[in-house]
Formats: sequence, C-alpha cells, structure tokens
Amino acid sequence: MKDLEEFWNLVVDVWRNGVAGVDVGHLAAALGVFLVFLMLRGLMTRFLMAWLRMLTKRTSWTLDDQILETTEPPIRFVPIVMGLFFAFQIMDLDGTMAVVTSNLVRSLIAFTIFWALYRTIEPLSVLLHALDSIFSPELVEWMARAIRVLVAVIGAAAVLEVWGIEVGPIIAGFGLIGVAVALGAQDLFKNLIAGLLILAEKRFHKGDWINVDGVVEGTVETIGFRSTMIRRFDKAPVMVPNSQLSDTAVINFSAMTHRRIKWLIGVEYRTTIDQLRQIRDEIAAYIEETPEFAPATEVSTFVRIDSFGDSSINILVYCFTNTKKWGEWLEIKEKLAYKIIDIVLGAGTAFAFPSQSIYVESLPDADAPEIFAPPAPQTPTGENT
Repeated sequence: MKDLEEFWNLVVDVWRNGVAGVDVGHLAAALGVFLVFLMLRGLMTRFLMAWLRMLTKRTSWTLDDQILETTEPPIRFVPIVMGLFFAFQIMDLDGTMAVVTSNLVRSLIAFTIFWALYRTIEPLSVLLHALDSIFSPELVEWMARAIRVLVAVIGAAAVLEVWGIEVGPIIAGFGLIGVAVALGAQDLFKNLIAGLLILAEKRFHKGDWINVDGVVEGTVETIGFRSTMIRRFDKAPVMVPNSQLSDTAVINFSAMTHRRIKWLIGVEYRTTIDQLRQIRDEIAAYIEETPEFAPATEVSTFVRIDSFGDSSINILVYCFTNTKKWGEWLEIKEKLAYKIIDIVLGAGTAFAFPSQSIYVESLPDADAPEIFAPPAPQTPTGENT
C-alpha cells in the first residue's frame, strides 16, 4: 500500500512539474489548442480568402486580385502563428522560456509580414513599367529584383533585432569581409557592372537576334546579374559573361531598319550595250515597283554595270527590303532571282560562267615533208659514242 502511494505521488509530481516547470495538463491543453488552429486553418483561410476575393471583385482594378493571389500562402500561415501564440499563453511560462517563446512568436509575425511584402512586389512591379520610356524593360526587372532582395534583407534584420542581435556590427563585419571577398570576386563585380551598362545603354533586349563577334549568334533569352543566356539557332543555350558582351562587338540584327541584298550578276561578254541597258533598266524598274523593297528615297539603291570580270560583265544589284524577318527576306530574294533570270534570258543573252580561251597563232603545215633524223653511230661494243 505504501508503494502504491509512493507511485501515485510520483505521478502527481510529474503531472505538476511536467517539462520546463509546466504541468502536463497545461501542455496537453496547449497542444490541443494548437491542433485546433491547425485543423481549422484550411477552414479559416477559405472563408477569409473568399471574403477578401469578394471585396476585390467590387473594384475595377485587377492589381488587387493579383496581390491577393500572391499573398495567399502568408495568409494561410497566420493561423499557425496564432495557434502557437495561444498555446504559449495557456502554458503560462515564465523566466527564460517566456522570453524565448515571446521572441519566437514575434519572429514568426515579422517573417509573415515580410514574406507577404516580398510576394507582393511581383504584382506591384507592374507599376515600375511606367518607367519603360526611361529605362529598358530588363532594367525595370532588375529594379524589381533589387527591391525584393532589399525586403528580404530588412526582414532578416527585423528578426535578428527581435532576438536582441545588433545588425550594425554585423554590417560592419560584412564590410570588412566584403573587401576581402571583392579581391577574389573581381570578375563577379565586373560582370555585374557590365550587365548594368548593357541594360542602361539598351544594347539589346530579350528576344533580340544578336551576333557576338567570335562567340555566339542567336536569340537573347535572359539578361542576368552575371551572365546573359543566348539561345543558338540549333536551340542550344549559351551562357555569355556580361563583361564579354560589354567588351566585344555585338551586332543586333533585330535593330535593323531593313535587310540588304547585294549581288553581282555576271553576263556573257557577247552581250551588247543595248542588252545591258535593257537588263539594268528592267531590274531597276522591278525593284522600284515592288512594295517589298524599300524606296530609294529611304535607302541606297543601285543597279549599275559594275566591272569587267575574267569571264563576265558584272552588274551590281544593291537594294534593301522593308521586312527584317529572315524568312520573308529569303522569299523576296527568291522572287528577285526568278525575275533577274527572266530579264536576262528575255534580253537575248545569258549568264556567264568561268571559262578560259586558248589562242593559237599558227598550226603546222600538213603537206610539208617529214624531217629525217639519222641514227647515231655505234661503237664495236654496241655503245653509242
């Protein structure tokens, strides 16, 4: 009987003392409250989100709908923070544990707020596109990324301040470390500055067809902090450091106003002057009358007898198309080639091809007597002398 009473006293002592001075009853109640909030989390957020969506639908803006969609995960996290707060209140902690739990709840509240702000920046970045007339769209995207990084840094500083950690000395320490890191990360900063210069000078944009001299030719897909991804025409991605794009000649084909056609048409030397004039005039008239070609008032356009080649008289055809698209340009070139063939053949002449002429001044006389060459005398041994 005495042993049973002693066992019961142990049970009561464990129940009262529990963990960290909190009795098991309070722990069980706190756990129950937290589980209730956890189970009601989906229901609470569903009704709250439905009510907020109803409010946003009443406005004519679409921005508030986008903000609500992006902030849904932080909103769903709020019941968890509330559950922890009420659970800690029931546990009625004191001393160090009270400070720790209070700081934990404060940290979670700060985390939730800055998490919502971080996610809100994406829909709000639409407002930055009003600066597209001043800055390039890629630079506006970089500004949005920088704002997100700034919000994340401020949020981290707020959480550290909750725990009593001074941010100033940490920043000073990072400054000293940054000097050492900068010495070993010169290429990184060089690429970063080069990327900013590329965006500020608007050398090219996403979707532009560029040719980096001796490096790659393709379409720009992303302009990052360190490098730019260019998709080649065989669909292979190439990551080019921004410093290389800044220091190397870059041809931006998408910035062309027209596409050029430059041909040398070789006709035979038997072509008369009248035929040459007819060919030249008809080609020039076709280019002038076809709307696919840019008018001579905007660009340089020439159809002229250019030079005398080894086996042809060369006619220069120099003109520009209105389209900048490669496929349409090829189609216009093809039509021009067909027309030139019709014009040359219609003029009664033909295209020249590489040839070589051999001139013989005289041929041997077939009636002349054959020259007799006597054999050489031989020695007694049969050897020639």
